Formats: sequence, structure tokens, C-alpha cells
Amino acid sequence: MSVMKVNINNFEEIKNSNKPVLLDFYADWCGPCRMVSPIVEEIAEENPQYLVGKINVDDEPELAQQFYVSSIPMLVVMKNGEIANQSVGARPKAQILAMLED
Repeated sequence: MSVMKVNINNFEEIKNSNKPVLLDFYADWCGPCRMVSPIVEEIAEENPQYLVGKINVDDEPELAQQFYVSSIPMLVVMKNGEIANQSVGARPKAQILAMLED
């Protein structure tokens, strides 16, 4: 499955997914975000059991505020509509997958 572009209009549907959700809060100008992006895309392609979405903090300030995003990249794992895990900064693939599996 490919990465979904998440915005204020489709967020509720994504948040309430039956699958664990990985959200990548990023900005186009952010260097570490560009390092994490291909990893997030790889996880989406290889793991159909997860729903993976990207949220551009410049385009979606309401969602960034709702999640108290102060630094990017910020990765958030949601399960059953609740935040189950989150981390700030670039992470290797194994750590991101571990966040989803916890």
C-alpha cells in the first residue's frame, strides 16, 4: 500500500482505521524529514497491515497543533484512534517498525 497524504478532511477516517496507523509529520524544507521519507514509503509498501500517512505541517497547521508538533520529523503511531507511540527526529527503519509493533 502506498503512503496516504493526510489532511484535516480525511484525518478522522484515517485515525479510526482498524489497522495501526503511522503518521509522519514533515515539511519539504526539513533535511531529516527527507531522510525519513523513503523509509516511511518503504514501510508502507512492505507492510499492508499498517496504514501509513504523511502530514505536511506547513499545509496542515491544525493537525500539527492537535499533536503538539514542535520538532520534525515526528512519527506517531495510532491504534484504535489513540496515540500508542511517538518519536521526534530521524529514526532507522527497525526502530520505526518496533514502534508499530509495540
